[in-house]
Amino acid sequence: MRAAARWTQAHLRAHRPAAVLIVLATTGITISLLLATALFAYATDPWQRVFTQSSGAHVWIHTQAGTAAGSLAELDEVRATSGPFRTVRTTASLQPGGAKATVELRGAAQRPATATPQLVAGRWLDAGADTGATKGIVLDSSVARAMWAKPGDTLALSGIAAHLRVVGVADTAEVAFRAGESPGVGWVLPETLAASDAGRDQRGRTIGLQLTDPADTDYVVQRAVTRLGADQITDVSTWRQAKAEAEGDNQLLGRLLGLFGLGALLAAALAVGGAISTRIRGHLRDISVLKAIGFTPGQVVRMFLALHLGLALLGVALGALLTQGLGRLVPGRIGEAMALWHRLPEHAWLPLVISGGVVVFIGSATCLAAWRAGRVPPVPVARAATVTGNRTSGLTRRALGLRVPPALVLGWRGAFHRPLRSSAAVARLAVPLLLITIALGTWTTLDRFTSHPGNVGLPAALTARSDTLGDGELRQLLSSRPRMTAYPGAEEQALIPGQTGTITLRGLGTDAQPYPFAVVEGRAAHGPDEAVAGQGLLELLDAHVGDWVRMTVAGRPYVLHIVGRNIETADAGRVISTSLDTLRDGDTADGTPSGPHPPRPDFYNLVLNHGADPGAVRDALTEASAGHLEVREVPNPADQLSAVRAVSIGLIAVLILIGLAELATTVGAAVRERSRDLLALKAVGLTPRQITAVIVSATAFVTLAAALAGTALGLLASEWLINLQGRTSGWGTGIAQRPATGILLLVIAVAVTIAAIASALPAARAVRRRLADSASAQL
Repeated sequence: MRAAARWTQAHLRAHRPAAVLIVLATTGITISLLLATALFAYATDPWQRVFTQSSGAHVWIHTQAGTAAGSLAELDEVRATSGPFRTVRTTASLQPGGAKATVELRGAAQRPATATPQLVAGRWLDAGADTGATKGIVLDSSVARAMWAKPGDTLALSGIAAHLRVVGVADTAEVAFRAGESPGVGWVLPETLAASDAGRDQRGRTIGLQLTDPADTDYVVQRAVTRLGADQITDVSTWRQAKAEAEGDNQLLGRLLGLFGLGALLAAALAVGGAISTRIRGHLRDISVLKAIGFTPGQVVRMFLALHLGLALLGVALGALLTQGLGRLVPGRIGEAMALWHRLPEHAWLPLVISGGVVVFIGSATCLAAWRAGRVPPVPVARAATVTGNRTSGLTRRALGLRVPPALVLGWRGAFHRPLRSSAAVARLAVPLLLITIALGTWTTLDRFTSHPGNVGLPAALTARSDTLGDGELRQLLSSRPRMTAYPGAEEQALIPGQTGTITLRGLGTDAQPYPFAVVEGRAAHGPDEAVAGQGLLELLDAHVGDWVRMTVAGRPYVLHIVGRNIETADAGRVISTSLDTLRDGDTADGTPSGPHPPRPDFYNLVLNHGADPGAVRDALTEASAGHLEVREVPNPADQLSAVRAVSIGLIAVLILIGLAELATTVGAAVRERSRDLLALKAVGLTPRQITAVIVSATAFVTLAAALAGTALGLLASEWLINLQGRTSGWGTGIAQRPATGILLLVIAVAVTIAAIASALPAARAVRRRLADSASAQL
């Protein structure tokens, strides 16, 4: 035991830089995997926590006023209901002159027992305090955030003469508010709702259905449509939609961390296994001496395993301690995820499982190399009596004949004259470079969302609407502004065939002024009844480009021809888009066109010229309209994924550490191989500087091959993974952006330069050895 400890101590002193790099790389891998797990929990748990605490409803049915929505409680699959509530669709604005949002007011005499709103600020409605001159309202937290509303603020609502005071803000497990897509929810007392002068088309009923088995969701929706009638149902939302929207952005960040954490773990395992194999080949005499003095093969294997498992344990412990101790202090979403994860039950055992898995994975990668160490014979084989390489290739001879510098020719031969060993070194170095290329591809794709949003389905930077200006005034105001183009638009919630869910039917632009959709398959819609659809809608309907699809809006059928697929980031891609003319042509009682003057658009999408500042344009429009125009910025998914850039930098740093550890192994192997040939190289007339160049060029050639292979495979993998994420999220393929060629060439050049610099000093030291030392290496 004492001899093994002394050998381990001497081994660590001799290979201190490589040991430090392995520990740091393992630390980074552990941090990545722990953060990925925390983000996955954060991505799904908040919604699940609210759903469980509130005894949430699996299905929300929105109907016309007067519909007997309460009869749905009689369905066999329904365990409990929330409501039905009388509702009024209205526009709320924060006073004075604040943000506006579409809100569905629900009349509730008391707090619902099923789908109970979870108060996060303020209080619930009080019949004594909220029925006087100042009436109260409780807002859903998603619409409260969008309006910057908090308890104590005052709201003005269209159709209600008196202003309402916000008395509370609550979390729900329903589909969150999205401007222009889904309204927010506000709870008021029935007396407040009765005071509204809203028309019949703005009134309705809403009921939440809690099911015995959530798997029956689609079947229950179909039964509800059959019982009430398709013309009576205005909208349907399910728990699956709410959960998908709640987890989307964080899940992408968690997937990215998990992918790179597992990839870095593989790279580290390969690097550790390669390091052990190289050291075993370089210490055959030492191992033979250990066996000669009484070490058994099992002891040698255990000694190598203990050494590298100790390094892995040290790295894992550092990573776990840093994550657990400092993770909650990281600003932004990562810190929030770590704070939440600490409160979850699985936090008691998941960090131990992940840390143990890292140690086991790295340990399993070292087992084969350690087993080879145990098979080294006690008496070393005389290398001088064996063939050490292949005959010089014809390419090498021709290169020498063309007067290529001998250092480059011999370096090339030294790098690849043992194909299997060279291929293994190239593969181990290529893995970190492959992952770095994927990280760069992710970064470049996010930059594409920011710098060229029109290419990824976000041509409009702003959306404008007004409840007070006439359409003529609004058109004149928007057309008079420079550096932008206004496209009229409208949206409807449509029932899909089978009546098991709803999609968004959108009309944008006109036949004379078509909207610039980002079409990546097929063509843009030009004629009547033509439309483009998002990936999510095509998968939902099992449709393809070229198919005709049918949907209904409040009982009115629409039959559209899908002529193209566009990149669609809204509503999980479940959107079908046509021109406003086509949408309005079917928006009449008998399906005939409504005349030369179509109905008023619901909103205008504003496409800005390149270089225009959305904030400045928004302020200018608000000022020009004297506050009568509501202008909002179109949400960009890249804005909520800013943490990806910081994560990418951290992951690239971890991969660089792994690459340096593998590079140290490659340099050591090259120096050891060339040190046996020092006598021969001097005998043929090479100077010490040329011999150093031979060793440096051999390392550089191996690194160059790894860099070329890693970046080429990384480009393919990056494009495939990003498009896969786009497909699963409903956005669709075609969003991936390759890194610039200059960036890739810079990565390759930096990798080769680092390899050359790292090998220069060991090569110079090997050349300065006495010839007797080199001769002894022949044995």
